[in-house]
Amino acid sequence: MHYLLKRGIAFTIALLIFSTALVYAAPETMPVDQIQPGMKGIAKTVVSGTKIEEFGVEVLGIMKNKGPSGDLILVRTYGDVIDRTGGIAQGMSGSPVYINGKLVGAIAYGWSLTDHKTGMITPIGDMLKLWDMPDSKNVFPVDQSLENETKLEPVQTPLMVAGFGQPALDMLKTKLEPMNLVPYGVGDAPAGTSFGPLEPGSAVGVQLATGDVSIGALGTVTYVEDNKVLAFGHPFLKKGNVNYLMTNAYVFTTVAGLENSFKVGATGEPIGLINQDRGSAVAGLTGRFPSVVPVRITVRDNVLNRTEVAGVHVVQDEQLSPVLAATTVFNFIDKTMDRVGPGTARVRFDITGRDLPVEVLSRENMFYSPANIGELAVGELLEAMALVTGNQYRPVDIMDVKVSVTIDEDRKTATITEARASAAKAKPGETIDVTVTLKPYRGEIMTRVVPYKIPEDQPAGPMGLQVRGGGMIPLTELLLRRQGLDIEMLTGNKNKNQPFADVLKEFMNRDRNNDIVVEQMSMTADELGSTV
Repeated sequence: MHYLLKRGIAFTIALLIFSTALVYAAPETMPVDQIQPGMKGIAKTVVSGTKIEEFGVEVLGIMKNKGPSGDLILVRTYGDVIDRTGGIAQGMSGSPVYINGKLVGAIAYGWSLTDHKTGMITPIGDMLKLWDMPDSKNVFPVDQSLENETKLEPVQTPLMVAGFGQPALDMLKTKLEPMNLVPYGVGDAPAGTSFGPLEPGSAVGVQLATGDVSIGALGTVTYVEDNKVLAFGHPFLKKGNVNYLMTNAYVFTTVAGLENSFKVGATGEPIGLINQDRGSAVAGLTGRFPSVVPVRITVRDNVLNRTEVAGVHVVQDEQLSPVLAATTVFNFIDKTMDRVGPGTARVRFDITGRDLPVEVLSRENMFYSPANIGELAVGELLEAMALVTGNQYRPVDIMDVKVSVTIDEDRKTATITEARASAAKAKPGETIDVTVTLKPYRGEIMTRVVPYKIPEDQPAGPMGLQVRGGGMIPLTELLLRRQGLDIEMLTGNKNKNQPFADVLKEFMNRDRNNDIVVEQMSMTADELGSTV
């Protein structure tokens, strides 16, 4: 039996070791009202490796109230760095700009499909306000009014993904599309890379997942004071008070493109916490680290006799945690199977959390897909984590997620061909046996006996039973859907005031896909016949 154990344990150690910071004297700043067209200065960024380079900046004008936090400074960039990169590149956001040795702000905005050498600066005064923001982890909706109204676009923040195969990267891209994030597949930073302390112009990472995979955004540091850091010059996701990992970063190269140039790089060692993600910048603290969601994954492929064991930490976030965890599990399913196609998967997961009203949210199920078993296998995990993180009752910090997946290539499905009750008549409270005949795929016919208890309050008269496979839509609901109706329209939503614990228990106890379900039909046969 072959086991693969990667670098998940090393992450915990890294949190304890790499917490150094360099203390800088605070530079003088220049307010917007002192900046005039024609002024020239320099900006700093990394275009390859970890070396900080400079490029020229000339002020073209002040754009009043065009930024999410106030004015923007219109500039033209020039010099050898700009010639090599083809203009302002994705990942340059946050590059500090100095005029007469004074910090004026950060490169932050540009226009696509135009002259990439022209861009906008977020003033440093607006960025410094983030250090006074409350740190209570409130989540704010993403505001896209700036882009919609002015066609002004933030210099996009590349999302670099290491350790993902192409199918998992495609899935991640689809899931993150509503958040306007586009992931790129890259490798890890070269072994032995030396990362110095963050300083203005350094490449910096906002990491969403780390361990046996890495998912993080790249930008540039604008300003450092003691252990406080400002970067990007525009929002990442504009979620307000957040708890993301801050890392140093390595840039492989900067690629010039027709629509946009962009940096290709990798996040490096965890060095702190990003706690503010707002209109003018992202801000964080070195030497302090956020709480994360540990995801422990075991995938077994019985065909290849291969087992993959992985460990990943993802950020605590209502929207991101479920997506990052589910796509990461799919990634290791895909890598273990080393194929895309049909199969049967047995999946079990256990979720524990602070303020979760059940000790463990556990679920075990069986899935078959004729097309892509890996993606289907993670569906309930995504649903469960979203149920916890997005619940309407109270915030829950997920403390641990454990996932176990076993894959077989065989199609382990069966068709119900017949069902017979052991008695034609029964009294309320009595139990009858229902004999179910099954025809397995390419297998011999078999029978199963399922006991069914007549409800104590069952009124006299005909009673219809339906027999179905777990996970299938009940016949009554299917007939209503064909008429464009929802069963809750007739019965009312009985669960809208349901306690959180009951919601979770209902999720854990609902039908499994390999269950045989015998249940009462809510309509008589004549009534059902009239609705077809």
